[in-house]
Amino acid sequence: MIHIRPAKMDDLPKLLDFEQGVISAERPFDPFIKEEKVTYYDLKNLIESAESEILVAEIDGKIIGSGYAQIRESKPYWKDNSFVYLGFMYVDPSFRGKGINRKIIEELKNWARSKNIPELRLEVYTKNEAAIRAYEKSGFNDHMLEMRINLND
Repeated sequence: MIHIRPAKMDDLPKLLDFEQGVISAERPFDPFIKEEKVTYYDLKNLIESAESEILVAEIDGKIIGSGYAQIRESKPYWKDNSFVYLGFMYVDPSFRGKGINRKIIEELKNWARSKNIPELRLEVYTKNEAAIRAYEKSGFNDHMLEMRINLND
């Protein structure tokens, strides 16, 4: 049985491992990520802040997935003053394909609703087709494509 719960400080070592899993999964899609060990998130702050929520998925007490929601300020020309940004979506490879990511997203949607924030956003690499399909199953649709050019190539 899958159990979704808020992360605790005791979960930090496993969450740090998951962060490296996210980075490893994204490196093939982004040649601009440094080769040495990097970090994306301030996990301690995300756990402690009232403006964010990290959730973990557990099976038999073993953490197998994660995701966070964070309240962010909207651009001044948007209708709403804030939105919820989702990130750190990770499921242990041996548990993928079981709807765990979708369960985490549903709970993060509930958290956003509890904060009276009507919009969720996330970023995903355009070539990461598996992740795109997973987010579409949770109701997301593409909105804007960010483009770039490397002038050193």
